[in-house]
Amino acid sequence: MDSRQKVFDYHLRENPFYQSFIGNKTIKKWEDVPVLTKSDLQTPLKQRLSNGFSNKNSYTSKTSGSSGTPLFFAKDKFCHAMTWAVIINRFGWHGVDLDASLQARFYGIPLDFKGYQKERLKDKLSNRYRFPIFDLSEEKLEEFLSVFRRKKFDYINGHTSSIVLFAKYLQKKNLLLKSVCPTLKKCIVTSEMLYDTDKKLLEKQLGVPIVNEYGASELDLLAFTNAEDEFQVNNETLFIEILDKNNQTVKSGNPGRIVVTSLYNKAHPFIRYDIGDIGVLDETSTLKKPILKKLIGRSNDTAVLKGGKTVPGHTFYYVTKSIVEEDGNVKEFVVEQTALDAFTIVYVSEVVLSAKDLKKIEVALSKYIGADLNINYERLEVLDRNNRGKLKQFISKIDRRNEP
Repeated sequence: MDSRQKVFDYHLRENPFYQSFIGNKTIKKWEDVPVLTKSDLQTPLKQRLSNGFSNKNSYTSKTSGSSGTPLFFAKDKFCHAMTWAVIINRFGWHGVDLDASLQARFYGIPLDFKGYQKERLKDKLSNRYRFPIFDLSEEKLEEFLSVFRRKKFDYINGHTSSIVLFAKYLQKKNLLLKSVCPTLKKCIVTSEMLYDTDKKLLEKQLGVPIVNEYGASELDLLAFTNAEDEFQVNNETLFIEILDKNNQTVKSGNPGRIVVTSLYNKAHPFIRYDIGDIGVLDETSTLKKPILKKLIGRSNDTAVLKGGKTVPGHTFYYVTKSIVEEDGNVKEFVVEQTALDAFTIVYVSEVVLSAKDLKKIEVALSKYIGADLNINYERLEVLDRNNRGKLKQFISKIDRRNEP
């Protein structure tokens, strides 16, 4: 019996919540197992735990809520230990020792006193120096740079967009971070999309290899850059499927919803769990070595237009990104949908976007998305990040209940 069948049978036998979820459905093969969504899990955590498990004998936490509502979850202690075993193994692929290597950490931090002190203590015990990323003004980035001058960091780890912004600051100053901090060996980015253009910028300005990490706190590391610069999927503790809208497996090379089964979590069922992301498996993938060819973004980050047309939100971001990068003045930006035909591009730049750039953006968006869009622009000194420091690059502010 394979691991996925074992964990399914366990929860069907020991978890009242999962028994209720399956109901009287007939399960003859794995593909008959219904897909579990976050909305299915919006009940108190204690009602979702397996027999014999409680908050006291399990690891419990919650997701950041960046995709909507935070999810409270649990892992049994063995599963939690396996999660850390995978993390230690993956970092070890790149010569990073979590106990000994000094980390430059680009993350948010809780602003309440207790949460702040707890994170600072964890930083001290974990051999890491935290760069809080709620303020990424040039004055603050200069302070970051001064820390790199005096500390012997082994690697950087943190939110992609924040490290990219730091790299743009280095580019402006014509500095190579490796020259400033010769001990630096790797940069591991996480939590947000890593675009090819950003990866090239990071490699150029940091002067070290860039490693991409893709994970979900309720599960484990889902994919991690290996020594061959491939985005290797974790198949040791997870079973990952790419499914279409009918919950059928798509062929490698085609996009689909990323659906994950946690093979060792007995405390809480994550079986065929739709994490809300869209991805593509590489055509060269095998069961032994699955490779994630592309991570496209969140399935719920969609723009709904007049007439009912639906467009992935990352399309707006990607098309705009290709234009503003030519200009060179825009440090970062987000796209907000405010009505079915109205979008605001909120950007950080020393100068206002030129009329030529605005025209380019509008022409490109009309080409890829359609005409009759009202595009507004708002220039800010600093973009607002959520309480974890994560930057959401596409935001829909329309009431989805009024969709056509």
